[in-house]
Amino acid sequence: MERDRIAKPRMSDFHYSPPNVPLEIVRKDGALLLINKPSGLLSVPGKKIEHSDCLESRVKAEFPEALLVHRLDLGTSGVMVFALTRGAQRNLGIQFEKRLVRKSYIARVLGRVAKSEGRIELPIAVDWPNRPKQKIDPSSGKSAATRWRIVCREEFATRLNLFPETGRSHQLRVHLHAIGHPVLGDRLYFEGESASAAVRLQLHAESLEFRHPEGGKLVKYKVECPF
Repeated sequence: MERDRIAKPRMSDFHYSPPNVPLEIVRKDGALLLINKPSGLLSVPGKKIEHSDCLESRVKAEFPEALLVHRLDLGTSGVMVFALTRGAQRNLGIQFEKRLVRKSYIARVLGRVAKSEGRIELPIAVDWPNRPKQKIDPSSGKSAATRWRIVCREEFATRLNLFPETGRSHQLRVHLHAIGHPVLGDRLYFEGESASAAVRLQLHAESLEFRHPEGGKLVKYKVECPF
């Protein structure tokens, strides 16, 4: 693992260069479209015109009826579900809102995590002077909880399975940073060597499990981790 330190990046230094890759369809039926989002691609358009290219726009170019249900961070890769009917969108939206959707992630973090599993319960709030960053805020933050377990330990890093119980913005990155094991390649929550240790954010949305909007069958969709 590369251990060189680099200067702390400024938000104004951000340059959006989305990957030029075709859509990777995981599953499609009459109600759902599952896509493997690549790292470096926005889920939805940004405010600037140069940030208009995103997964949502690429999906709508091929499937005009597709409707957004949830998002992943820019650097996070992995499975995202789109609805193909208004009814499916409403149904999935309720499942996400009521925390009925089971999500699992893979992350590589800095350092060797000592325990084999655990749970992080720390409230999160917007870090207003440094938006879009979030922060741990015991006084006014919203409740947030993440379960984790070790997949394997490397020489200078640990691979984890993450199971968010809530869906706060940047939750996994903020929680892991707070316990002293930042996600490798995370240049927003910069921590020296962890930021320069990987060319991309080492965070991947591995699977989604929920009730299918048509019929209610429990379904699970999984995308293999690319790192």
